Amino acid sequence: MHSRKVRLITAFATLACLLWLFGLGWTLKDYLIGASRTSSLPSVTEEPAIQTNALKIVALGDSLTRGTGDIEGKGYVGYVSDQLQEAGKEISLINLGIKGLTSPQLAEQMKEKEIRRQLGQANVILMTIGGNDLFLGGQILSDVSEASIEGLEDAYLVSLKTIISSIREVNTEATVYLLGLYNPFSEFENGELLSGVVRGWNFKAAELLAQDAKTVFVPTYDLFQQKINDYLFTDHFHPNEKGYRLIAERITALITGEGGPS
Repeated sequence: MHSRKVRLITAFATLACLLWLFGLGWTLKDYLIGASRTSSLPSVTEEPAIQTNALKIVALGDSLTRGTGDIEGKGYVGYVSDQLQEAGKEISLINLGIKGLTSPQLAEQMKEKEIRRQLGQANVILMTIGGNDLFLGGQILSDVSEASIEGLEDAYLVSLKTIISSIREVNTEATVYLLGLYNPFSEFENGELLSGVVRGWNFKAAELLAQDAKTVFVPTYDLFQQKINDYLFTDHFHPNEKGYRLIAERITALITGEGGPS
């Protein structure tokens, strides 16, 4: 009886030991394989290795650069990348867009070391900025006065000049494409007046960019002018997929056409 009890205890101990070893082995397998997989993934600030002949695109700016309103989540930046790849180009893409960003905030962002590093490696820089400066979350609809608009324009142009200068400090060769504004409120009560404001805003931005031969102003106003509701998301502010694709087609044509980077 005593011998049988000893054998049972020994068998139980052996089984427990085997289970423990199995569990340890499984845990180590997960850890080692997981570590291997993790080490092959880029960190937040690290990008995948790129081919020397790849076209590196860095995108800056607000929610349009981020792609808000596009059900695919790509926005114009993603569709530009897709279209260029379809044209046979190798693309490396970094999207640094932030929802709600204003031009003073982007000017401040340009001081960050990692942002400057990415910009320094870029062949093409895409940018949307200024919509939040002008529209102020729709508040401008209640105050479309000459004085208020002039103040917003002046402050924006100062920030825009700082942004372009910051880019050129780290990269003198990349072509910068700044998207102009469209008027999402054209069918509102002050829509016609605001359309004139947007056109004036775009004109001044384009005049500033004309001082840099490798900076291109990309109009978007005309794309949305006739069929604004067909190309806006349900928030009636951001483009939808169709709107973003229209913008992307225009940018892609500029990049692949004469004067664009090879």
